[in-house]
Parts: sequence; structure tokens; C-alpha cells
Amino acid sequence: MASTTPKKVKAALREYALGLPGAHEDFPWGERVVKVNKKVFVFLGTDDGPDIGFSVKLPISGPEVLELPFASPTGYGLGKSGWVTILMKPGDVLPIDVLRGWITESYRAIAPKKLAAQLEGS
Repeated sequence: MASTTPKKVKAALREYALGLPGAHEDFPWGERVVKVNKKVFVFLGTDDGPDIGFSVKLPISGPEVLELPFASPTGYGLGKSGWVTILMKPGDVLPIDVLRGWITESYRAIAPKKLAAQLEGS
């Protein structure tokens, strides 16, 4: 990820999330979210700023992810339900596949079983 810009990473994460079965984009509160079956599975925030930030529900890997310096429990009480906010600065390095994996985990936690079963390796 160090070789690409935050803008490109944000675009790649958005494209990945929208490619999941039944996913669609919405803009509640002026921020970009991706939903499945009317439920948010990733908060992508705004396109402004140099940081890469998003929130996902991580019922499996959440405790491990929260040990990373750029991860924290999501505000508004969502952290208590397994939501994790990732806020990476331009110098932070993490493979995009890891970020996509967190989006997939969140999708699986939120999506109806029938849609989640459409993912490879279900």
C-alpha cells in the first residue's frame, strides 16, 4: 500500500465493497457507506483528507485488529457491538488484501446468509 495514494486505496476499497453480492452505496449523514439488505457493513466516511479511514464489524478478528496502533472501537456505542474504526495515516503500511479481508468479514457478519453464501470459499 505504500506505493499507492490514499485516494486510490479509498477508491479500491469502495469498488471492492460494492462488488459484494447485493451491496449498494448510500450517503446518510453526508458520509459514504456500503449496505447490504438496508444494513451498513462498511462506513467509508468522506473522500476528503489524506488519511484512509473506515469502520467495519469484526466479530472474529476484532480483538486482534484493535491491537494495531491505527485501530479503535467505533464511536456512538458501535464498538460494543464489534465495530472497529481504522484510521491510517499516509505512512502506515498494510496490504490492501488485509483491508479487503476486514470488509469481507464485516459483510459476512451483516449480510443475509443466502447472500454471504455466494462469496467464494463460503
